[in-house]
Amino acid sequence: MNSVNEAAPAVHRTASTGQPSVRASLKYRRLPLLALSMVALVAGLWAGLDRVGWELPEIQPALSLAHGPLMVCGFLGTLISLERAVALGEGWSYSAPILSGTGALALIVGIGDPVGPLLITVGSAGLVANFVAILRRQTALFTITMALGAVAWFVGNCLWLAGLPIIEMFFWWTGFLVLTIVGERLELSRLTGLGEHKHISFLTSASLFLAGLVTASTSPALGFRLAGVGMLAMALWLARYDLARRTVRQKGLTRFIAVNLLAGYLWLGVGGLAWLWFGDDLTTFHYDVMLHAVFLGFVFSMIFAHAPIIFPSITGRVVPYRRTFYVHSVILHLSLLLRIGGDLWTSYLAYHWGGLFNVIAILFFVGSTGHAIAARATRNGEFAPRHGAVHAADGVDS
Repeated sequence: MNSVNEAAPAVHRTASTGQPSVRASLKYRRLPLLALSMVALVAGLWAGLDRVGWELPEIQPALSLAHGPLMVCGFLGTLISLERAVALGEGWSYSAPILSGTGALALIVGIGDPVGPLLITVGSAGLVANFVAILRRQTALFTITMALGAVAWFVGNCLWLAGLPIIEMFFWWTGFLVLTIVGERLELSRLTGLGEHKHISFLTSASLFLAGLVTASTSPALGFRLAGVGMLAMALWLARYDLARRTVRQKGLTRFIAVNLLAGYLWLGVGGLAWLWFGDDLTTFHYDVMLHAVFLGFVFSMIFAHAPIIFPSITGRVVPYRRTFYVHSVILHLSLLLRIGGDLWTSYLAYHWGGLFNVIAILFFVGSTGHAIAARATRNGEFAPRHGAVHAADGVDS
């Protein structure tokens, strides 16, 4: 949205009133950055397979250690920063994805510390600057929530750059992705006419989550459990008030988006329960559940849901809906059930094979999405619909 999620519609509408010539010139800066994020994704998946025990040819010795940074910062961070830059429509805003993408490339080729972490950290500071500009245009609960997500990424990156092991700061990266995605879904919830008391319930759950992130730095057992309660509360809030509850009854792309959104909220709740139950017991299998229920189940469900919306805003090409899109969703959820089941029952075999099919699901998603774009472009060369049509895909307007 966004990388992991949907572009912030209000910001897009603001950007769309700018100079068309400026937007056209900026479009050509997007594709190399999108390519960088895809390279980081593939390298991160390669490293992930190595970490779950698959013997693969070695690209460079330290690559397996870069799995988390490549997925969170190189792929998702670059993609989210790129989407924000597209929303702003300002040339300077592209410094964030340029820096994070270049930092990921440094990790892939094996350039030693601190080059990669430093570039990514400065890139995350650029994303915070982008959100300062966004907040000046529109200060609202959803933009503040997403801005806090950018701050969480920056804080986590600073700790990583300072040499803190990822296992001691991963919760900040979790905050980045969760707050970014939840903030964007919160924006669309405004269209359902939510009352003030429902916003208060959201603020309560988000505040618990933020308090947990801050507390985890000094008291992990308490902090993780607070954050877990916050995630569980946000998952229940989204499942109750998100538009997906209505649009899942429709057909085609609209239903596909809604199904993935609701599945994602379920995985966010599972992640929250895991954080609440395990606390600071970060043994290998428990840590795997706490990470991947959120990073795979929640985040990639959001990516699958929003790819037909976000990729057109970045590439200028329509992603036509295909029923085969359900294949990668089904593979993801079944393989994640296998993997987490292996974690809970301490079955290395289930963990091993679940990890492989997690990767297959993501690669199938990339391939099917790319094929759909290429087939449509080859057939008639149509460009992306205007942003009003984007909202129609999510069941907001027509």
